[in-house]
Amino acid sequence: MQQRTVPQTTPQRFLAANNPMMPVHFFAPAALDARLAEFHAGFDGMVTYAVKANPDEAVIMRLCAGGIAGFDVASPDEITLIRRLCPRAALHYNNPVRSRDEIAFGIAAGVASWSVDDAGELAKLIAAGVANNEIAVRFKLPVGGAAYNFGAKFGADEPDAVDLLQQVAAAGLTPALTFHVGTQCRDAQAYATYVRAAVRIAQQAGVAIARLNVGGGFPSARDGAPVDMQPFFDAIDGAMGAFGQRPALVCEPGRGLVADSHAYGVQVKSLRAGRVYLNDGIYGGLSEFPSMVVPTFRVIAPDGTLRRGSVDA
Repeated sequence: MQQRTVPQTTPQRFLAANNPMMPVHFFAPAALDARLAEFHAGFDGMVTYAVKANPDEAVIMRLCAGGIAGFDVASPDEITLIRRLCPRAALHYNNPVRSRDEIAFGIAAGVASWSVDDAGELAKLIAAGVANNEIAVRFKLPVGGAAYNFGAKFGADEPDAVDLLQQVAAAGLTPALTFHVGTQCRDAQAYATYVRAAVRIAQQAGVAIARLNVGGGFPSARDGAPVDMQPFFDAIDGAMGAFGQRPALVCEPGRGLVADSHAYGVQVKSLRAGRVYLNDGIYGGLSEFPSMVVPTFRVIAPDGTLRRGSVDA
């Protein structure tokens, strides 16, 4: 893959001027800076980045330069990447399913926080000797409003979360709670619903949690309209008042932080019987296209003009 800096241009101008044969990945660092600044200004807590959303080194280095406090890492490879590019950042290993070797790797790298959603996974962490670490119990709710529901993969039901939180406290570890509303959640009140559930779980467990990690799921401008994050921050902050002793807050946006600073340009190779053939597909840069609905895209003519019309035209 070739990289080059093209200042003061747009994808539309670049494609018209260069007519590239291969797909082109565009990155606007200033747009990433602006979104990170929005999170720092509006979110009342620690802002981290979910590396799996886009582990490109240019993204990580830009976030590090912008003062991001930590990273949500999901594998030893991501841990190695962050320790190399942003060595002083906090590491939160919030993939709740880890092998013993992965746990040992995380301990050696100085992971500060781990998530669990199962008693067996908690037992593995305790056996590995994660003393003085934060353990965030991940829970799930039947709440909609997201493009992809991570509750289908991870998260304990409320009664199990209560039991897990009690086990964390009994083990002398730092108790916390975490959740993920789902990718590209457009409903700010979904966060408030989850925060209120966190209050219930902590109260039923009789445990004062040190932190609440509200996860990611913050939306990007998938429909072309800019997303105002403040209603999401306000919904979280408003619901936090139900805690008797307010815990510290953490968030870990992925696409919500980085997506709007990126665009992907592909070439239309052929039109046949209502089908569009591109120079890339699901085995390349469009791997998530079938599962993540992309309602907004632009069609640019070879001369750079924007083509308009209905999708079925």
